[in-house]
Parts: sequence; C-alpha cells; structure tokens
Amino acid sequence: MSCSSSSGSEDEDEGIDSYRKGGYHAVRTGDQFAGGRYIAQGKLGWGQFSTVWLAYDTQNSKYVALKIQKSAAEFAQAALHEIELLSAIAKGDTSDDKFVVRLIDHFKHAGPNGQHLCMVLEFLGDSLLRLIKFNRYKRMELNKVREICKCILTGLDYLHREVGILHTDLKPENILLISTIDPSKDPIRSGQTPILERPEGSQNGGSTMNIIEKKLKRRAKRAVAKISERRASMGGVELTKAARTLDGIDMRCKLVDFGNACWADKPFAEEIQTRQYRAPEVILQSGYSSCVDMWSFACTAFELATGDMLFAPKPGQGFSEDEDHLALMMELLGKMPRKIAIGGAQSKDYFDRHGDLKRIRRLKYWSLDRLLVDKYKFSEVDAREFAEFLCPLFDFVPEKRPTAQQSLQHPWLNPTTSTQTETEKKPNVERVDVGMSKLQIRVGK
Repeated sequence: MSCSSSSGSEDEDEGIDSYRKGGYHAVRTGDQFAGGRYIAQGKLGWGQFSTVWLAYDTQNSKYVALKIQKSAAEFAQAALHEIELLSAIAKGDTSDDKFVVRLIDHFKHAGPNGQHLCMVLEFLGDSLLRLIKFNRYKRMELNKVREICKCILTGLDYLHREVGILHTDLKPENILLISTIDPSKDPIRSGQTPILERPEGSQNGGSTMNIIEKKLKRRAKRAVAKISERRASMGGVELTKAARTLDGIDMRCKLVDFGNACWADKPFAEEIQTRQYRAPEVILQSGYSSCVDMWSFACTAFELATGDMLFAPKPGQGFSEDEDHLALMMELLGKMPRKIAIGGAQSKDYFDRHGDLKRIRRLKYWSLDRLLVDKYKFSEVDAREFAEFLCPLFDFVPEKRPTAQQSLQHPWLNPTTSTQTETEKKPNVERVDVGMSKLQIRVGK
C-alpha cells in the first residue's frame, strides 16, 4: 500500500472521521509539498496511520508515492521509526537490485490538523493480493510463482543478513509488482500529463467531499450490477467472465510497508504478523527472529500458487482462533514437538503438559503434496517438488527453517530439464510425512 497504484484497503475508504486534529491531512489534487517540489496528482491508498498519494517530483521530473502520516505524536513516532529503517535499507542498496522499496525523501508538512511527517517513496505497481484477485483466486503458473519468490527471497536475504531488519508483516498486500497490471493505470506508460497546479474550482474540504462522492458512486455501481445480474438470470442468460491472462505482466516485485518492521536485535512487539501468516512461536509468545518472515513467505508462496490462503483459522465452540490456528498447523505438519509446544509464555492456554491441545483433541492429517494434487489438481511431480520446497519453511522449530539465502539455492527455484525428467522417472519417491484434513481453506477474501 505504501507506494502502490492500488489501495491497501480496496473496497472501503478511510472515512471522514479521522480528518481532524491529530489525524489525516486533507489533500487536494495540485497541492504542493516540500516547498513546491512534490505536487499531488491523486490518491493511491490509505492505512490506519497514513494516506498515500501519487505525486509528481518537479525536481527529478518523475512520479513518486507520497505517504502522509497522521499528525498525532504516536503516529509521528511510528513514522520516525519507519524512516530510520528505510534510510538504512536505501543506504545499503545503492544499485537498487535488492527488491525492497526505496525511500527517496522525507520531510514535515504543516496543515490544519497538525504537523505531518511525510515519506517520498518510489512509485510501484499493484500488490500481489491484487494480482491474486485479478487471477480470480485461481492457480498461478509455477514459473511465475518462482519468479515472484526469487524477488521476495532476495529482499528478505538482504534485510536479514545485510541490514539486520525483520519485516514482521510479510503478506501479499505488502509486496508490490514493479509495474501496474493495467498499463492505463501507470502514469508513465499511459502518457499521463502531470498536474502542476490546482484545478480551478478546487476548494478546501475537497478531499472530504471526494470520499463521500466515491462512496455514493460505489453504492450506485453495486446496485446497477445487482440489477443487471437479476435481469440476466431471469432471461436465462448465463453470465460468463471474460478470460484473463497473466502473460505480459512483469512479475518482478518489491517488499514494502515497513511500519511494523524492527531491528533484529530490538524486537519491540509481542504480537506481530497478520493472522493468516503468523508463525507458531508468535502465537505461543516464545520469542522470534528472522525465521518468522520465512514462515510468512511460505504462506504467501502457497497462496500465489493456489489462490487460497493456507491457514484461515476461526474460533469455534469451546476453542479460540489461536487454538484453531495451532490445530490447522499440526494437521499440516504433524504433532508439534513437546519442547516447542510448552515453551512459550502462552503455551499453558493451549497445550497440556504432554504437548497436546487442550480443547481440540481429534486431529486429522492430510499431506501437503496430496492436498496440492487432490484439491488444486497439481501433477504428482509438481506437487511433490513444491511441497519439498515449502515443508522445511514450516518447521515448528524456528532455527531449523532455511534462511532466505539457503532458500534461494533450493532446486525448486532453480529447475533444470534434466533433473525434472529424472524426477518424473522415479516411481516411488518418499513422501514428506506431513498432513492436513481439518484445514479450512478460504477461497475468497
């Protein structure tokens, strides 16, 4: 979201309530920042802490993403932390080949709601979540998944090994393609002429009115769509969606959104990571390291390849969302080692002294490679090779998970025709002993 052509919250807007003292800064097209260097062109997205705008850098004659933080002290402090991390990342990536977003500039901007810290980042394309949605949550060609995985791992290797930073919130929303899926949404490829002054008739409060107008337009569109669907079904017309192809889309991508990131030697929050991508040691509060990013990466790789989230836990009668999450993990990976199960500050909430879950007693196992074959129609070879790549990253013992550097050397990421043919000839390859059947896979988001 932080520098994308697509919003981090695509179906809703940030509302008008937070445009107040300590909150968001109201921006209008043509507004100037940093003494006139950056000129706002239009909104890209928003988050809990900030809004993000496409801006034109008049000094370098290029489009950038302008992230404007809320003005309250806690948000300003968070922005300073993010700027510190992004500055360190940019300093070590002089050749811009590490697949991590680049911080270009930062400054303060005074407005009616207070003083806002602003970050100028490179303009990038759509998020991987948008790519998954564009592909209608279907399987993605594995060569394209490999290309994306190589970029993510290169970025993680750089962060972990060279800069000493943990991302802590890796997921499809926080990985952006280098360019937009739709060329018409790219201001450069579409030949968009930059707006250099505020359009006539633009008045204060324009941003707020914009939000209300967009909300009304969205409601109207939904109403029209429902009417059209009803008419089509009444007339016996079967609605078919136009075919979409990922061919021609640049799959190179970069890691973004370091608002929750931390120095490897200074973790500052116990609860990190978005739920579906959260590692077991975070749930159990047994301490964490760069290994948590590798767990999230494996979840993301699965989602790219299948279109579905791997873990989508839900609370049930007598058990919590956390306990369901742990159960789903064990159905995929086998029983958690007792030492890991009882070793966290929260372990007693979920496990007995034997390392068994207290409230979810019956676990059913279904191996990852069988899941890929039976549910997602992978070939036996593709399923086995992909499972061999993912399973080590899902080790319950964090230290046993391969590093990003090691993962980049894995045969699945570097296939050769000869080895693939050789593998296909082997009739009885030993299957990874993992399982899962209670897995609640979510088809949509």
